[in-house]
Amino acid sequence: MWKRNIAKLNQAMGFQRSSTNKQKLQPVISIIATKASSLSQPKDPNYNSWLVEHPCALDSFDQMMKAAKGKKIVVFLDYDGTLSPIVDNPDLAFMSDEMRAAVREVAKYFPTAIISGRSRDKVKEFVQLSNVYYAGSHGMDIMAPPRPVIKSCDGKYNTITLDKKRNEVLFQPAKEFLPAIQKILTTLKEKVMKIQGASVEDNKFCISVHFRQVGEEDCGILEEKVKSVLEHYPEFHFTWGKKVMEIRPSIEWDKGHAVEYFLDTLGLSNSNDVLPVYIGDDRTDEDAFMVIKRRGEGYPIIVSSSPKDTKASFSLHDPSEVLAFLLRLARWRKSSSSSRSFAQIWGVTD
Repeated sequence: MWKRNIAKLNQAMGFQRSSTNKQKLQPVISIIATKASSLSQPKDPNYNSWLVEHPCALDSFDQMMKAAKGKKIVVFLDYDGTLSPIVDNPDLAFMSDEMRAAVREVAKYFPTAIISGRSRDKVKEFVQLSNVYYAGSHGMDIMAPPRPVIKSCDGKYNTITLDKKRNEVLFQPAKEFLPAIQKILTTLKEKVMKIQGASVEDNKFCISVHFRQVGEEDCGILEEKVKSVLEHYPEFHFTWGKKVMEIRPSIEWDKGHAVEYFLDTLGLSNSNDVLPVYIGDDRTDEDAFMVIKRRGEGYPIIVSSSPKDTKASFSLHDPSEVLAFLLRLARWRKSSSSSRSFAQIWGVTD
């Protein structure tokens, strides 16, 4: 049974055994073992029914890539719960070396951006890759490629500056809220520190209050304390994530707008041969899924081990399947483009 599962996963990922590629398979031995184990486990009938509407992106890979032939793929990735597992301590949400290698490989062939609720500096510290673009604070802190942004005269994307090396564009639509955010942060820490297990994370343009380790009897008290702070700051609003409460500026900006911004910056917003792929696991990713659905081209992919309402068209069970998908995507492009890199394919400098 175990050997059959190994063979099944190898086929799903596009691998075939031979004496010449044995060494290449070593980085994914752990993921193969994990998937072999999960393949032998019966799945929840409700989850199987949900998969009919949101088919597995690995099972649908050949069909997806057939439709992608001749198009320019752009890859967008969430971080927590997508590239790394959800953990009790958010400071320990490290991605594996195998996942880092897979993202690095994908970014060789496609423009790749990581859009996270974390601060941009924090997610960059976790990922440790220089060939991807980063957007933190749910897209309110973007470091984008140095391409001209073509927009109408409404000035929607005019808050941009070049970084010190003048090789990337920094876009921060909520910059004016920074002083207030720091005041909220100070007050929240004073109130939240009294509740065991709760922690406050400074994500620069938004604030996260984690309660994964808070006792059930204290969760309501924590919510009241957080909302009481917001009563003095009407220009901010309260939202929920996975075991996290978040405070954000009340501006019309989210991960969907960040996707649009990256496409604009790359000069691809009005191209009909562009196919965005977005992989994420949380409700904040739904804004990006909706943007892709409106375009009528692209693949919104939800990462979930249980049925949930989503605008995504496809699904992956967990980060291990995200890893398998990214490896296969890079392998597909490598074989179909004669090993040309992203720079060669897109005509830009690495």
